[in-house]
Amino acid sequence: MTAQMPIAADPATRDNLCLDIRDLKVHFTPRKRFGHKQQNTVKAVDGVSLAVPDGETLAVVGESGCGKSTLGRAILRVNEPTAGEINYRPRGGDWVDLATLGNDALAQYRLDLRMIFQDPFTSLNPRQTVLDAIGQPLFAHGVNRREVRDRVADIMGKVGLRPEYMSRYPHAFSGGERQRIVIARALVVRPHVVVADEAVAALDVSVRAQTLNLLQDLQDELKLTYLFISHDLSVVRHISSHVAVMYVGRLIEYGPTETVFRQPLHPYTSALLSAIPISSPDLRGKVLRQPLSGEVADPANPPPGCHFHPRCPFATEVCRTQTPATTPVPGGGTVACHHWAELSLKGMPS
Repeated sequence: MTAQMPIAADPATRDNLCLDIRDLKVHFTPRKRFGHKQQNTVKAVDGVSLAVPDGETLAVVGESGCGKSTLGRAILRVNEPTAGEINYRPRGGDWVDLATLGNDALAQYRLDLRMIFQDPFTSLNPRQTVLDAIGQPLFAHGVNRREVRDRVADIMGKVGLRPEYMSRYPHAFSGGERQRIVIARALVVRPHVVVADEAVAALDVSVRAQTLNLLQDLQDELKLTYLFISHDLSVVRHISSHVAVMYVGRLIEYGPTETVFRQPLHPYTSALLSAIPISSPDLRGKVLRQPLSGEVADPANPPPGCHFHPRCPFATEVCRTQTPATTPVPGGGTVACHHWAELSLKGMPS
């Protein structure tokens, strides 16, 4: 049994959303190779239900291999969903389930939902000028070159790049500038939703801070909604209004960012928070560390019951045999843990 997250059951709540994802599954079945045993199906995303508030930032966090990137790519239909709904409401439009649309019907929404990739070096074609790199999605949708130049110049100014540099090639720019080019390419089509997949992970600390501030400024100016995928919880706290925690394809905790950081309800969330470096000397040694043991479970062969139970210090027999239901909690969050009400877990100070 896969627990569903009961978000957006209230129609009034749904009015504030732009994405309402319900029981989404993305399973990969490897091809059988001659002379080899058939491998198990990889349940990369296994019954995730999630609400994304319009005009805000929802962060999706978890260790590598937990299904974060697959979830983001499935929402954009880069990875095809196996089952479930991807309900999207365009600006001024009605709800549509993107998961049910064929390629022709989906094309009209391609410009509404865009992605910022992790690596600014491999994301850009070294043989393309900045004009062609940023304008690529416009050219693909038949916009004439003169209008493309105008729109590229405009978005370059917004991301802090000089428009007269559009004839240069990527090698002439620093890593931070290249990431601004990648951001400009995603935003030049004036999207509604942007999936940022580890968008600042490849940058050094000072450039990372500048890029995060840029993303927030652009969100306010262009009325963007972000789905921010990251394993860095210190970044997540800085940029997001809500946070969703994934573990081996399942969503195990969701809530307002500050609520989750101060008072986590799932042992996995608490362990992730305890790994955040503490910058304040006054707090060092005063925050209890709960390091994670073991490795992330294999999504092709996950443990029964709660997938986290082999690594959980609070696991009991029910955790080993039964999948925990997703339970609404005060403050607008949810948690999927058998023992959440009995635990007193440590979070991060304000």
